[in-house]
Amino acid sequence: MKYSGSCHCGAVRFEVEAPKDLQVDECNCSICSKSGFLHLIVPQSKFTLLQGQDALTTYRFNTGVAQHTFCRICGVKPFYIPRSNPDGYDVNVRCLDTPPNSMEVLPFDGVNWEENVHKVAHKSLDN
Repeated sequence: MKYSGSCHCGAVRFEVEAPKDLQVDECNCSICSKSGFLHLIVPQSKFTLLQGQDALTTYRFNTGVAQHTFCRICGVKPFYIPRSNPDGYDVNVRCLDTPPNSMEVLPFDGVNWEENVHKVAHKSLDN
């Protein structure tokens, strides 16, 4: 199924291909907890930025590998390139304009990231 998504102001718009019934991760690390990000990690081939490249700004911290992209107009982070899956995209399910049929939220211990990253490393593989 193709989902449409956007930032709050609509300057950034994207599409992502994913199942009708989603399984997403809720991470307890500092940035995810503070932003309320719900993770849908997909291969690059399943993500299309439709508009707003010029409205995006990038924030990096810690190792600098993850590319946290934010709309510089409204401040919302609709997707980013995660450290766990640098070959994919991590979409914030809360930024989808098209709701999934159903959604299962799984806890992810990002506070202890190194011990748990193997649990999500497969999600950006193109099947």
